[in-house]
Amino acid sequence: MADPELTVVDVPDDGRYELRLDGDTVGLATYRLADGVITIPHVETSPKHRGKGFADTLMRGILDDVRQRQLLVRPLCPFAAAHMDADPAHHDLLAG
Repeated sequence: MADPELTVVDVPDDGRYELRLDGDTVGLATYRLADGVITIPHVETSPKHRGKGFADTLMRGILDDVRQRQLLVRPLCPFAAAHMDADPAHHDLLAG
C-alpha cells in the first residue's frame, strides 16, 4: 500500500489553508490577509487525525507559502504561535 499523500492547499475564497490527505480535508487554518500580513486565528485537525503531526505539517506548508509570497504572519492561534516560536527559522516571518 502506498504512503498517503499530504498536501497543503490555499483556499483564498474561504480564507483558509487546508491540509488534504489523499484529497480529503483533514485539517485547516483560517486566515485573514491584509497589508502583507496573514493573521491566523485558528488551526485545527479533524478529531480522527489528531496526534499524527498533521497540524505541524499544515503549519510548515503555510509558512513555506508565506515565505514564497514574501508575507508576514500574525499567529493569534496558540498552536500557530507555539509552532512558530519553536522554530527560529521562522521568526523572521513574524509580524511586529
